[in-house]
Amino acid sequence: MAWDLRGRNALVTGGAKRIGKAIATALAKEGANICIHYSSSESEAKEVKTVLECLGVKSWLLQADFDKNGYEGLIERAAEETGGIDILVNNASIFPQSTLRDMTLEGLSSNIRVNAWAPFVLMRDLARISESAKVVNLLDSRLSGYDWTHAEYILSKHLLAVVTKMAAVEYAPGLAINAVSPGLILPPPGKGMEYIERLKKTVPLKKRGSPEEIAAAAIYLLKSEFLAGEVIYVDGGRHLIEYDRGPHPD
Repeated sequence: MAWDLRGRNALVTGGAKRIGKAIATALAKEGANICIHYSSSESEAKEVKTVLECLGVKSWLLQADFDKNGYEGLIERAAEETGGIDILVNNASIFPQSTLRDMTLEGLSSNIRVNAWAPFVLMRDLARISESAKVVNLLDSRLSGYDWTHAEYILSKHLLAVVTKMAAVEYAPGLAINAVSPGLILPPPGKGMEYIERLKKTVPLKKRGSPEEIAAAAIYLLKSEFLAGEVIYVDGGRHLIEYDRGPHPD
């Protein structure tokens, strides 16, 4: 029997835009109340809040800058607003360009703090206050290969992938922790659709996915009663072939 999402309270990090917005909307359509976390996208978060409330659910806004340790106490803040958190979606991340040649400790630390440490702290804090909750972490299909143009980011996501597996065992049965690995979905901030068009040929299905498909995978994991440590790749099969970003950026 599927885990009923109606009336559940969810915290979606980075829920104001892009994939986070799609997941928050999908959860609301299932009847879940949503805490929308955002860092700097206040106007977008307010717009999403309005949309969710029009779907008949409750919604709250929580601002926190994960690069400045804003994850500390966020679960408690969300629980205080809602009366308790049943669902955590760790979606917030940063995606700066970097190579091994120019990678810095400061840059790597920032990526780890936002992309891996913050999700871990949120899971750990949720485990301390909940005896029955669900978690979905957002990984990246690039983890199956190598993307040398985003070295700091990839290292941080590898760490989150390992933490996901460890936490799925450590925090069971109180938390059921799984993950989704998106592939080619949206162009990075600052890039246009030509970015997507250029990379579609590297996908076996020769097309891009949509944020709604990522949201559907997250909903599936949340409804499941017998999954832990699972990773669903939503990438058109891209993880099945060697990942190559092209010539090394000299």
